[in-house]
Amino acid sequence: MIDFLMHFWYINFMTSKEIAIKTIQDLPDSVTWADIEERIRFLSAIDKGLADIKSGKVIPHKEVKESLTKWLSK
Repeated sequence: MIDFLMHFWYINFMTSKEIAIKTIQDLPDSVTWADIEERIRFLSAIDKGLADIKSGKVIPHKEVKESLTKWLSK
């Protein structure tokens, strides 16, 4: 959880390149290329989601629940 919270600090004060380097440095020495790729993609998805929230590209929770209820009842 602390790692997740630190990411939010990183995105406000570090460039994407700095975040990527810090992320890789924090991984264990036994990490694979696939592990690195997965971690970078995960953090990138978080950044995209936060950018969507800032720009208002969100769907209210109530609307999502209604859509899911309709979709699941088919």
